[in-house]
Parts: sequence; structure tokens; C-alpha cells
Amino acid sequence: MTAQDESNFYKEYEVFSKRSTKAPIQHQFSLLAPNDELAMMMAQENFMRREDVIDVWVVPRAHIRSMTSEERSTWTKRLDNKSYRTTKGYGYLRKKWREKEQGMLDEKEIMSWKEVNKS
Repeated sequence: MTAQDESNFYKEYEVFSKRSTKAPIQHQFSLLAPNDELAMMMAQENFMRREDVIDVWVVPRAHIRSMTSEERSTWTKRLDNKSYRTTKGYGYLRKKWREKEQGMLDEKEIMSWKEVNKS
């Protein structure tokens, strides 16, 4: 077997598990195996005998699609306009409240009008 054949012999797999029917599926680890059946057996031997799980998913890494750098930059630009969701986005409110409070009439000012009208 040549070095090229050896590098193509094993495929990378990602192992996911679910602890209960309501629990989310979580990534656990990666493994190398020559085929799907052995990947499942290795996942069961290495994981299921140690953890209480109700389901295990073994997925060839080649079947998992990730974002390209172009997609990542496009998506993050789209998400950058969410400053109103952070408290930092409301920094101007303190100034607005101060202006509003200064413009409000207080009891002393209202009572002073009564005294002016008597004179």
C-alpha cells in the first residue's frame, strides 16, 4: 500500500450524541475510520459505554458543509446592525432623561405661579 492509498483509506467522521429526548444534539469528538460501519462501531465503543445517551450520530466530515469566508463576511455584515439589542445601543437615553427631567415642572415652580398671580 502506498502513502497515497493510506491517506485515502481512512475517512474523518464527526460524532454527535443526544442524552435524552428533549436534549439537544451535541458534538462529541472526531474519529478516523475506513468506512461507515466501523466508524459507528468505534463511536459506540469509545463513547456509548461511558455516557448515558439515547442516540448517536456518526457523520462523514465530507458531508458537513461549512460557510466559506465570503459567506461568513456577508453574514456578519448583516448581523452588525443589531446595536439596539445591546445596552450599549441605549447610551443616549440617559441624556434624554436628563433633558426631560429638567424640562418638567416641579411643585415649587407651580406654587410660585400662584404667588405671582396674587400680587
